[in-house]
Amino acid sequence: MKSIIIDDEQDSRETLQNYVAKYCPDVSIVAECANIIEAEKALSAHQPDFVFLDIEMPYGNAFDLLDKLKKIDFEIIFVTAFNQYAVQAFNLSAAHYLQKPVDIDELVQAVDKVKKRLEANHDINHSKILMDNLSALNTQHQKVVLPLMDGFMVVKLQEIVYCEAQDNFTCFYLTDGQKPLICRKLKFYENTLSQHGFCRVHRSFMINLEYVKRYIKGKGGTVIMTNGKEIQVANARKQDFLGRMG
Repeated sequence: MKSIIIDDEQDSRETLQNYVAKYCPDVSIVAECANIIEAEKALSAHQPDFVFLDIEMPYGNAFDLLDKLKKIDFEIIFVTAFNQYAVQAFNLSAAHYLQKPVDIDELVQAVDKVKKRLEANHDINHSKILMDNLSALNTQHQKVVLPLMDGFMVVKLQEIVYCEAQDNFTCFYLTDGQKPLICRKLKFYENTLSQHGFCRVHRSFMINLEYVKRYIKGKGGTVIMTNGKEIQVANARKQDFLGRMG
């Protein structure tokens, strides 16, 4: 796989190149760039399979570079020192990222994910989804990439009414009536979506607080969603739910 390193710090470029040479034998670094002007030329000349792209650089950041390109036909591993909210945007978008200082194990895992995605040849622009998410941090205008057996599904958070755990899967109940079954546990989405208006109210259910229509008191109580679904609130989660509802 051909790759380009785009980072304004020479030490960071050298360190990453050494790591790739030693731990990622499938990757060949064909160019290094210190800013987006050099990067734009290198991308055109080398047509890499993927790039290591630093977020903040002189003469414009990573997203300024992506905005300049007519087509993003390569995978991206972002290199970032962003805060947790931004990292959640990366997770929602299913985008690859490494946090500085780069960890070798995380580097190997990120490159392996890129390789698998290139082999699968899925036609989905994770970078565009990521840019949308970063421009709407901590709001329900963000999008989540849901992995399906035959590809991916992209939905806005505001389109999710609630999620239900089904063994090692999670079923998403959407506003348009679709019910995609995703091969990930509900715990993963609880960690990812809890900062975006979602609340785990039961071992089996996480709800979008925007779609709570009514709450009925009880030991834990019952929530009635706008689509008519009644969901039991576990007693242990009652105070957290009521606190989130204000």
